[in-house]
Amino acid sequence: MIKWRGIEFRLHPLFVLVMLASVATGRFLELAVLFTIVLLHELGHVAAAMGFGWTVTEVKLLPFGGVAEVEEAGAMPVREEVWVAIAGPLQNVWMAVAGWGMWQAGWIDGGWAEEFVRANLLICCFNLLPILPLDGGKLFQAWLSLFVPYHRTLVWCARISLAFSALLVLAAFAPLLFGGLLQLNLLAIGLFLCFSNWSHMRNVPFVFLRFLMHRARRSERHFDAGALARPIVIAETRPVSAALRLFMKEGYHLVYIMKQGRVAKVVPEGIVIDGILSRLTPGNADFRYFM
Repeated sequence: MIKWRGIEFRLHPLFVLVMLASVATGRFLELAVLFTIVLLHELGHVAAAMGFGWTVTEVKLLPFGGVAEVEEAGAMPVREEVWVAIAGPLQNVWMAVAGWGMWQAGWIDGGWAEEFVRANLLICCFNLLPILPLDGGKLFQAWLSLFVPYHRTLVWCARISLAFSALLVLAAFAPLLFGGLLQLNLLAIGLFLCFSNWSHMRNVPFVFLRFLMHRARRSERHFDAGALARPIVIAETRPVSAALRLFMKEGYHLVYIMKQGRVAKVVPEGIVIDGILSRLTPGNADFRYFM
């Protein structure tokens, strides 16, 4: 583990296995190049996040990229989330262009340059797949949250990510149908993503709760900007907590409670959130509101 500016950099066990395999086969140069590519990819995310004032607590390095943990996860504007997510693949793009340019200038060997460019493009393209926690999954989730309530966004992105992860596992076995070999690297990555997204899907209530806990600070920004409120209309017979699942990530809400076709009460979203969170005491932590 390495700690830099309060950020812990860790190697994921999957990366450790790749390192051991490289040591066993004597492919030290390839390992060093892969580590450098992955580290610079992730530093792109870290630099963008810190540029927006996010608090990055930990970075886990994987063979195909990494996962950065931030305190503000799910609470920041979509615009910022998009820039932070795309910052990683952009590092691979400039590294690939630099490698190709140095090869054309005759500064490096053509064979090594080809492998370097291919590795960067492969990591870049793989990370753009619509699978969490890959960059493409984060971009898809940010885009979907503009049109779909955030709770539904979390649920559907977890399901889609799990489905695509399963397809990666099946793709690892596909060569066997044509007399080829099992793709062990793809199988390991696919299984890791399946497990990761299965866990994420089970943790959606906690992710949504964290989103609500950061909501008050976001609301103050909307007040300062004078943004229009989005109405949420529910019947008096339904619990007010039902409005939580209809919250959009962007914007501010007023909850209209209807009784016999008329507006009985208008409740600001902050009061709804405070009312629900106040019930989540250590002895009464009912997470059914967020399921």
